[in-house]
Amino acid sequence: MVNFGHLLHEWRVAVKKEAKSTGKPQLLLSTATYYKPEVTLDDVYRRYPVKSINKNLDWINTMCYDYHGSWDLSATGTLAALYDPNSSVSTSSGLQSWIKAKIHQEKLVMGLPLYGRTWKLNDPSLYGIGALAVDVGPGIEGAMLYAEVQEFNAQNNAKVVYDEPIVSYYSVAGTSWIGYDDVASVKLKIKYAQSLNIGGYFFWAVNGDQEWKISRQASETWID
Repeated sequence: MVNFGHLLHEWRVAVKKEAKSTGKPQLLLSTATYYKPEVTLDDVYRRYPVKSINKNLDWINTMCYDYHGSWDLSATGTLAALYDPNSSVSTSSGLQSWIKAKIHQEKLVMGLPLYGRTWKLNDPSLYGIGALAVDVGPGIEGAMLYAEVQEFNAQNNAKVVYDEPIVSYYSVAGTSWIGYDDVASVKLKIKYAQSLNIGGYFFWAVNGDQEWKISRQASETWID
């Protein structure tokens, strides 16, 4: 991460040099990051160079999703919960930790998923978040675009559940379980981001939407 900070500085120097030689505006520099500034994947501690990010990047895209997925098939889990009463693995926790690390808030951009993660339930009668699972569910390697989730739900008469405390959706059809975001959860996440006065929000990825139903929320949602 120290070297990453040096690299960001070298890029900014190069961008300034290029702009000066061409007379054009400086190129924008950004990066996609983990949902929080501290990374502990594989039990290896890493911390993003926040000072270098503030100085050299125009913004960062925090990937506030993939909190659970096909890498753990033992139980279902939320893809991108805004809150999690049982752990710090949540979008609110991640964004707050970036702010606590003194990121310039206008450089902080919240990621929103336009896809779902799927599991095959061990027992279809036990289908809540954290229910025992045995394999990935429908889709490619346990993932489906948001549009595909909607089609699957309609075709299979799936039971759709909105978990209000966590701010996340899941659907169940037989042994198939899908965790994802929909209109109501996206609206609340955008309002939350606005309340923090951060730089904005992005979707990964817009081609997963269904008739722009989700992505248009970015321009239609405002704090009351």
